[in-house]
Amino acid sequence: MNQSIRKHLESYAAEQRGNNFVYEVNTGDIVRICTFLYEEKSTELKTIFAADQRGEGKGLRIYYVFGLPKENLFLVPYVTLGKQFSFPTLTKHIHEAAGYERKIHTMMGLTPIGHPDLRPFILHENWPKNVFPLRKDTSGTKRPPQASEPYEFSKVGGEGIYEIPVGPVHAGIIEPGHFRFSVAGEEIVLLEPKLGYKHRGVEKLFESLPLPDMVKLAERVSGDTSFTHSLAFCQAIEALTNVRIPKKASFIRVIHSELERLANHLNDIGFIMLDTGYSFGGSSGQRLRESVMQWNERLTGSRYLRGINTIGGVTRNISPGDASALQAFLADLETDFREVISIASESSSVFNRLDGTGTLDMTTARDHGVVGIAARALGITRDARKDYPYAAYADVPFAVSTQTGGDVRARFGVRVKEVYTSIHVITYALNKLDSSKELHAKTGSAVPKSDVGIGIAEGWRGEIVYTVLTDNTGKISRVDVRDPSFLNWPPLGHAGKGNVVPDFPLINKSFNLSYSGHDL
Repeated sequence: MNQSIRKHLESYAAEQRGNNFVYEVNTGDIVRICTFLYEEKSTELKTIFAADQRGEGKGLRIYYVFGLPKENLFLVPYVTLGKQFSFPTLTKHIHEAAGYERKIHTMMGLTPIGHPDLRPFILHENWPKNVFPLRKDTSGTKRPPQASEPYEFSKVGGEGIYEIPVGPVHAGIIEPGHFRFSVAGEEIVLLEPKLGYKHRGVEKLFESLPLPDMVKLAERVSGDTSFTHSLAFCQAIEALTNVRIPKKASFIRVIHSELERLANHLNDIGFIMLDTGYSFGGSSGQRLRESVMQWNERLTGSRYLRGINTIGGVTRNISPGDASALQAFLADLETDFREVISIASESSSVFNRLDGTGTLDMTTARDHGVVGIAARALGITRDARKDYPYAAYADVPFAVSTQTGGDVRARFGVRVKEVYTSIHVITYALNKLDSSKELHAKTGSAVPKSDVGIGIAEGWRGEIVYTVLTDNTGKISRVDVRDPSFLNWPPLGHAGKGNVVPDFPLINKSFNLSYSGHDL
């Protein structure tokens, strides 16, 4: 650990508990401290969230979670607001904080003083102004009264500018989201996504469920990332209880995480080609993805890999016969996929549509804390599998897949590279499976009181972070969920600017973000 960070922690008498340092700071100092950690010490901002701990005599608190890459450690300074319902905004110093603070304002009713945009994060026009879902005194089962609150989109003035509203109901069978285009002719001058239509009260529901059902809930945050969401949650609890999972279970977790990545990348690669009008590429992607989904079901009983993660390990083994057959399947899949990409590469009409379309610039990406494919398409080697090694990833040799263009073609290229990487990683992990039947550790120890656990995992879209708080009795009182789409939706609007409206479906698919993972 950097010596100046160590001195910083010592000055606040912060003690390491599990994989983190949690320490209280004065509200007036929090901006300076966060800026010091983020800008001077290059720690990564993972999440900011509020917790209503008034029932425990702790007041309303705001937690700021920073990660130390390669060290698998987290620094968690927090402030206690007491009777006031406001706190100084961090957004003016760290742009990445903007979305977190808007969410806190909407869900907890705490105001970041000086924040430039406090429009509702979710819970739009029909939600009452003074009902805050994540406060403890707000019922999670009682529907609030209907309201009619205004929501103002950003406006672009000038001659010839007009608006195109798209959604939230779409022509295809997709999730709801509203996109407001301000255009001059066909060129997009401003693109503003409005989300929140999939809010289900996920974080509120975590407060009332028994622990095994919390794992099931994590699987349903974003359905196409069921395995890795539940993995991040399990790892947060395992960090809290200091549980070490068996080695075999750690390799099985790697295998299933990569199968999930493989299925989704194959699907997106196909659909990106389909959005250019290239039917062969589209049908090939769906065909290959279906073959992986069938393997998911064969190994686990679930096409979406549900019911496998449990606190302390996994629930199902992989037999030697299945391991051998899966290796043979992956070899055939790689040959098949390589041929599809080779044929597609000869189609100039495909790559002419991808080149230079939906370009995200480096400054915008860094300012928003972009993660996953969108980051790696700019050459940013941010990957939790390497930066915060979990499961058995520290024992698996692989390189982070990157491109540099930042456009649709670069995001397409990252996916193609990651398909080959996932095949390699799964094959390697299968060879490491031994005859042990121990799949999960004993978890009899109680969850510690008044503690914090953090779990991080690299989903196929990017980094997923779960932060779990326990109360004075050891009960889980708050679960903060941060899906990669939370960070990547705002930059999508920037990537759309300067393109023509017909290119938006292609740009949108190249990001392929989760509505439900964002809305919670």
